[in-house]
Amino acid sequence: MATGMIVSMTTHGGVEAGRVVLLRHGETEWALAGKHTGSTDVPLTTVGEQQAVDAGSLLHLLKLRDPLVISSPRERARRTADLAGLHVDRTWDALSEWDYGDYEGITSTQIHETVPHWTVWTHPCPGGESIGDIAVRVELVLSVVLPLLSDRDVVLVGHGHFSRALIAGWTEAPITEGKRFALSPAAYSLLGFEHSFRQLVAHNVHPSILTAASTRKEGTR
Repeated sequence: MATGMIVSMTTHGGVEAGRVVLLRHGETEWALAGKHTGSTDVPLTTVGEQQAVDAGSLLHLLKLRDPLVISSPRERARRTADLAGLHVDRTWDALSEWDYGDYEGITSTQIHETVPHWTVWTHPCPGGESIGDIAVRVELVLSVVLPLLSDRDVVLVGHGHFSRALIAGWTEAPITEGKRFALSPAAYSLLGFEHSFRQLVAHNVHPSILTAASTRKEGTR
């Protein structure tokens, strides 16, 4: 992890600009089992709660500037924000996870029994949201967030698939390219600017790096 790069502000049009932090909620039992979790309010596991606390330590390194914190209304996202030491300014349905429709609560393996090779990026979710629906939500979120970045950072606390769609939208790639960006529980991605171009500054920064750093320190003693 290039700490200096992550801490520094980004620039837009030669002027210092804010950043967008996408923080995924911590581990849940459904996530562990590989179940698609959209609107179902599944609580964090004990491990997930600790991940959220550790995520707060990572976010502290960013030296956030007057951050506006917006969370998905799902409890797992709001709890992650609280444990990370973030003050949630508002909750917003637009940050909710993908609506998986008939696939809510089941795994990809189960879906493949009837729809081989199905993924959320390539196939429909019967009764749920389409790629087009997600693209509309991504455009809405970015249209609200972008004007705020002139003088502050924005933290969006949410979910895996929709955050990955936001990364694709931020980089001006098709929403389906969210498939390229893995995002671990309680990990964050950092979006910013360079020479006015929107870019992915850091990606999938997760609490395990704290353990790795501690282990390296112990090894040098």
